[in-house]
Amino acid sequence: MIRPAQIIHLMRINRVLLRHGLDEIILATHLFRPLRFMRLVSPGYWLRGRLGDRGERIREALEELGPIFVKFGQILSTRRDLLPDDIADELAKLQDRVPPFHGGDARRIVEKAYGKPVEQIFKQFSEEPLASASIAQVHAAQLFDGSDVVVKVLRPDIEKTIRCDVALLYTIARLAQRYWSDGRRLRPVEVIEEFEKTIHDELDLVREAGNASQLRRNFTDIPDLYIPEVHWPLCKRNVMVMERVYGTPIGDMAALRAQGVDMKRLGELGVEVFFTQVFRHNFFHADMHPGNIFISDEGNYIAVDFGIVGVLSDVDQRYLAENFLAFFHRDYRRVAELHVESSWVPEGTRVEEFESAIRSVCEPIFERPIKEISFGHLLLRLFQTARRFDMEIQPQLVLLQKTLLNIEGLGRYLYPDLDLWQTAKPFLERWMSEQVGARAMFRHAKEKVPEWTEKLPELPGLMHDVLDKAASGRLQVEWNSSELSQLRRDLKVANRRTVMTLIGSAAVISAAVLLGLDGYSPRMVYDAPLLSWVLGVAGIALWIFAWPDDET
Repeated sequence: MIRPAQIIHLMRINRVLLRHGLDEIILATHLFRPLRFMRLVSPGYWLRGRLGDRGERIREALEELGPIFVKFGQILSTRRDLLPDDIADELAKLQDRVPPFHGGDARRIVEKAYGKPVEQIFKQFSEEPLASASIAQVHAAQLFDGSDVVVKVLRPDIEKTIRCDVALLYTIARLAQRYWSDGRRLRPVEVIEEFEKTIHDELDLVREAGNASQLRRNFTDIPDLYIPEVHWPLCKRNVMVMERVYGTPIGDMAALRAQGVDMKRLGELGVEVFFTQVFRHNFFHADMHPGNIFISDEGNYIAVDFGIVGVLSDVDQRYLAENFLAFFHRDYRRVAELHVESSWVPEGTRVEEFESAIRSVCEPIFERPIKEISFGHLLLRLFQTARRFDMEIQPQLVLLQKTLLNIEGLGRYLYPDLDLWQTAKPFLERWMSEQVGARAMFRHAKEKVPEWTEKLPELPGLMHDVLDKAASGRLQVEWNSSELSQLRRDLKVANRRTVMTLIGSAAVISAAVLLGLDGYSPRMVYDAPLLSWVLGVAGIALWIFAWPDDET
């Protein structure tokens, strides 16, 4: 049921879509389909060419609709397995160009969070924001020990705004899934569910502070990436305080060149930092767009904004690395087998058919010059192919693909001739060698030594108990098997059915015998004794209940 407030909001959305020449989206809905001829009198129909292509028009419409729709467009741009390339490319350009809220409001939010005036918390607090985004904005401040910090503050009433907008997005998604021809295939409701989870995670700044602390700890001894320090005593759910960092925005090429930064090294270093996070630390910054990355005076990376991070399981890590290496060697058979082994595609998938589909996608890509081959687009094409084989795209893999595209874009922006494959291949081969072989076995054994040492004193007693029971004939072996348990259940059912069949047969025979006797029963029904009817019906009913169904 659509509420009146949502109807008003929908009318505003329709007005914005019309203004940007997106009337075909409105007139394609079930409600307005009978009025499709009205597009002929729509200005957007005749001016569409002047307004730009559809991706550009959709991006501009989302920017006009407000910050939550911008954020939705940003997240939707990561689902390239669902969107045409032209729309995904335009949505990837969406930036949080949101007007800042008043600094006095930020001050009041901070004072309410700490329960005391700002002057008692910070030596200095600037009401003029350093940056403003759809969820929060950042203010400069200084602690009483002289440390420069930034204070990130959630927008006032942002949770209420998000709740209303997400509810409306759910309404639109359900209508699309019901009436749009591609609705069921693209599963818009699931896309909104993914968006809702992501945006609610960003509303908890304590979670973001935890992400920052973990990344900082991972790179403590690696100077390639610097993560600001979190001031935990000053972190609340809607306020976060971090060390203020200074660096050159990665998009400012002129300043980087003036700084004397080696662009080739910087591009390759970005790739190494990404693969270090994914494969060595298994915890990666998943929002590494240019607005969140700076370059230090030493030419190393500085990252900010840790609301979105990705984590891979050990299985995902292993199979992803093997997939990449199999791609390097064009071993499509191994790629197909890995997808089945990792359960990324259903178990019954025909490996030969999947291999052929992967080859048809990848071979044209490999025919291009190696510096033009994109890891991210290769992964994207693989996801799109795998969807035909009922592959369920997992959120962590979508985040990985999105981050990889960002890193590739940055690397080739800094150094157009960057050979991503040459940079990544040695790293992956080294990582794989560390996961298998003697070194890996020694490392795993070393990790298990404390656990073995703890249990070692118990071994003699356990061995004595087993040998004593074996010698006295008291040793029993218990074997639990799902197949054996199922067989036991099947045998019980079969025995029950046999007994019911025998009883039913006896009842039917007894009914026939009574009917055949030359006698008279006190109660006769249609010239047959009532007891014959009772026994006959009971016997037939038992036969019916004992009859096996199609599944047994």
